[in-house]
Amino acid sequence: MRTGAKARRHPERFWLRSIRRASHHMRAGLTILVCGAGGVLSAAEELISADFTDPTRRYGHAVLGDDVEYGTLELRSGRSDGSDAEEERVIRIVLPRDHVFEDLTPRLVDIDGDGRLEVMVVETDVARGAQLAIYDAAGAKLAETPHIGQSNRWLAPIGAADLDGDGHVEVAYIDRPHLAKTLRVWRYKDGALQEVADLRGVTNHRIGQDFITSGIRECGSGPELVTVDAGWDQIISTRLIDDALTSQRIAPFTTQKAFGEVLACQR
Repeated sequence: MRTGAKARRHPERFWLRSIRRASHHMRAGLTILVCGAGGVLSAAEELISADFTDPTRRYGHAVLGDDVEYGTLELRSGRSDGSDAEEERVIRIVLPRDHVFEDLTPRLVDIDGDGRLEVMVVETDVARGAQLAIYDAAGAKLAETPHIGQSNRWLAPIGAADLDGDGHVEVAYIDRPHLAKTLRVWRYKDGALQEVADLRGVTNHRIGQDFITSGIRECGSGPELVTVDAGWDQIISTRLIDDALTSQRIAPFTTQKAFGEVLACQR
């Protein structure tokens, strides 16, 4: 599994989006709007895509190059058995006003290994900072990491994969890539995210950039987390072995193109 290094921000043109045939549900402070066929998802339905909508300036951190974040996560599900596309369902997860999605784009991941996709996002409490959150195709929050604990504190996702071959998926991110510069790995097990390991001295984002410099590559010897060192001098590969993180230098960090070549196993 390889995660791209340069997912960019959505433009502000998504400011308004109409809702039709919407049924409303309240769940843990969220508003869930189900558009299209009602009821729970059937076994034949699966997640097709996810997008952020409803741009907002209610949180002024502006770490990703502007002060626009997102108030809604829109999920599209369809039938996997070849049925008519009119059966498509749209679910909108509308955050309360003290939360935003402080992220580049939703990431589709199979967090529980059942072959069906979930969505991984950065969700920020304006008073307590960012957390990594996982939503299922029906709009339920499956798992989350704790919020960092302070406003204007962010995390930059790397990706999700079974990093150590134990049959459980791990998620990885850089905790405060401009301050703490700490890689954290969490394992999804027994319906929750459990912290496994951390490593200081690596990062994947500079303030104001609208992309993240990291990913997961598989070059034939197991998944590797690819980041840069804290000084932006070296490209770093990190593996999870026996619940510990081990890193090595791969190449000097010179350009984003060179980083992409490393991520694509070309170097």
